[in-house]
Amino acid sequence: MTELLAFLMSYETLRFIWWLFLGVLLIGFAIMDGFDLGVGALLPWVARNDDERRVLINAIGPTWEGNQVWFILGGGAIFAAYPLIYSAAFSGFFVALILVLFALILRPVGFDYRSKLPHPQWRSMWDWGLFIGGFVPALVFGVAFGNLLQGVPFYFDDSLRVHYEGGLPGLLNPFGLLAGVVSLSMLVMQGAAFLQLKTVGHLRERARRALGVAALVFALSFAGAGLWVGFGIDGYVLTAFAGTEAASNPVAKEVVRQAGAWFANFKATPVLWLVPLLAFTGAFGAWWLAARRPGVGFIASSVAVACTILTAGIAMFPFMMPSSLEPAHSLTVWDATSSLLTLRWMFWMTVLFLPLILFYTSWVFSVLRGPVTLEQVSDSHEHY
Repeated sequence: MTELLAFLMSYETLRFIWWLFLGVLLIGFAIMDGFDLGVGALLPWVARNDDERRVLINAIGPTWEGNQVWFILGGGAIFAAYPLIYSAAFSGFFVALILVLFALILRPVGFDYRSKLPHPQWRSMWDWGLFIGGFVPALVFGVAFGNLLQGVPFYFDDSLRVHYEGGLPGLLNPFGLLAGVVSLSMLVMQGAAFLQLKTVGHLRERARRALGVAALVFALSFAGAGLWVGFGIDGYVLTAFAGTEAASNPVAKEVVRQAGAWFANFKATPVLWLVPLLAFTGAFGAWWLAARRPGVGFIASSVAVACTILTAGIAMFPFMMPSSLEPAHSLTVWDATSSLLTLRWMFWMTVLFLPLILFYTSWVFSVLRGPVTLEQVSDSHEHY
C-alpha cells in the first residue's frame, strides 16, 4: 500500500493523472454541455413555431447551468495544473475566446428574457441569440483543436515570457475550419440524440433526421481530418528532455517535426486504433438506435464524442500545445505543469469532489427524466 501511494504521488504519475483528469473534464463538458450547445444550434431548424421552440428550450433549460460546471472545472484545471498552457492559450486564442464568451453570455440572457414578452419579433431575436450561443462555441472549440494539431505560433523569451505571433484570421485556416466542422457536427449530433429522449411526435422525428445528417457529416469530416493529419500535417516528436520528474521548464528539450508523427502512438500500440473506430461506431449507433432505443442511442453518441476527444489526445501525447515557431518551446505533459505539491493537493480535492458532482448530476437527470411535451409548455408560466 505504501509503495502504491508513493507511485501515485510521484511527479511523473501525477502529471500523467492530470493529463487524464483534464481529458475527463473536456469529455464531460463535450457530452453534458455539448448537447445544450447542439440543441441551441438546432433550435431554428427543428422547431417550426413558438410552442415547439419552447419545448426545445425547456428540454435543456433546467440543466444547462449545471452542465456549465464542466466548462468551469476544465478552465480551472488548466489554470491550476497547467499554468503555462493557460497563459499561452488565453493569450494566443484571446479573440476567439472572447467570441465564445460573448456567445455564451447570450444563453442565460436568452433563457431568462425570451418569454418576458409575447411579441414574435422579441422571441425570434432571443431564439437566434440561443442559436448563436450554441453554434459559435461548438465551431470555435473545434477550430482551436485543429490549430493545436498544426502548432500554435508562440515562443518563450529568455525570461520565459510567452509571445504569440498570430491572430484570428490565422486560426481560420482550412484544417482549423475542418476541425470546427467536426466539432460542430459532433455536438449537433449529441444535441439531436438528447432530443430523442426529451421530445415526442413531429419534433422527435425532425430531431432524428437532424441526427442522421449530423452523424454523416461528423463521420465524413472526422475521417477527412484524420487523413489530413496523417498525410498533410507534420507532427511533433520529443527527442530529448529533462525527464518526467524534472521541474517544469518549457525550453529544456529538443523537438523535431516529422510527417505522420501524430500517428506514432497508434502505431506503437495498435489497440489504440479502437478509439477512433469507436467514434465512427458510436455515430452510426446513435443514428441507428435513435428511433428504437433513444437512451442507448444517446449513450452511443456520447461514446462518439468521448472517443473523438480521446483520439486527439492520444495522437498528441505527450504534447499539449505545440509551437509552430519554436518546436522546442512546445508545451508537454512533462514540462508545463504546476509544482508537485500543487498537483498532490489538487489530486485529493478531485478525488473528493468529482464523485459528488457525478452523483448530483445523475440525481438531477433522474428527477428530470421524461419528455417535454407541447401540452406541458402551452399557456404555462412555469416554463421558459
